Amino acid sequence: MKKAVIVTSLMLFSMFFGAGNLIFPPMLGQESGTAYLSAIIGFLATGVLLPVIAIVAVVISGNDVRDMASRGGKVFGLAFPILAYLSIGAFYALPRTGAVSYSTAVGEDNVLYSGVFNLAFFGVALALSWNPNGVADKLGKWLTPALLGLILLLVTLSLMVLTGTPGEPRGDYATQAVGAGLFEGYMTMDSIAALAFGIVVISAFKYQKVEKVRTATVYAAFIAGGLLAAVYLGLGAIGRLSGGSFTDGTEILNHAAESTMGAPGHFIFTIIVVLACLTTAVGLITATSEFFNSLLPGIRYHAWAVVFALISFAVATLG
Repeated sequence: MKKAVIVTSLMLFSMFFGAGNLIFPPMLGQESGTAYLSAIIGFLATGVLLPVIAIVAVVISGNDVRDMASRGGKVFGLAFPILAYLSIGAFYALPRTGAVSYSTAVGEDNVLYSGVFNLAFFGVALALSWNPNGVADKLGKWLTPALLGLILLLVTLSLMVLTGTPGEPRGDYATQAVGAGLFEGYMTMDSIAALAFGIVVISAFKYQKVEKVRTATVYAAFIAGGLLAAVYLGLGAIGRLSGGSFTDGTEILNHAAESTMGAPGHFIFTIIVVLACLTTAVGLITATSEFFNSLLPGIRYHAWAVVFALISFAVATLG
């Protein structure tokens, strides 16, 4: 069971850790300045603790968010899960993984280039999510360790090299640091995504023949949450030490990568972004397709996966 919990925890972390999770903390670190401690506490409350609680709530309630939402009545029990899956799926968060990857890796305002890139991106994501029972191994054993290793490299070098000092809090951080942090953490959308990812985690443990699924899921949720918190603290520290004035977290991290690793820094940062977005895309395609397959068993999982990948490709290509 220990091996299954570790692999599934890494899978869950990688599904949570997408574009927003990467770029929000360093911006928070820069803008909060001397109020960083209060701001990061708020961020961790909604960006880590709330998603962990959501996963635990799902597994206590049953097998997916429908079992939990049904306690609010038949209409709510059906409407809420559908809206949740569509909002973190093909209607918003899923296309964003491709769009952010393209803007970081290529960046040119060219529909043809964007189309080719997103076709490849969502093609790979679809291939990795084709067998939902194998997602835990693909993400937990391979992609997530690579992602964590690169993030650790960037954070370690940045803490050793960057010498900027925190300034005065800016914007909402100057008057309500905790509240601003709470809002930024919620905007990662992981509290909603956690409700959707519960079905993938539970399915992964059942496929691995883990007997105590509820206990294993709780362990996995807390381990994934601990990894998220550690990464957020590291990325936030980069923002505090970055110096200068940047418009978003992408600029901060790209600056840190180039300052610490020279010319290869931008390439390494691009790999981090693409990996973070790809693992999240795989998780979203898998979770959304499994949910709608359970809702409408007459339509196969693979058909849903293709539909959501195609919609995301089209939306992401437009930017």
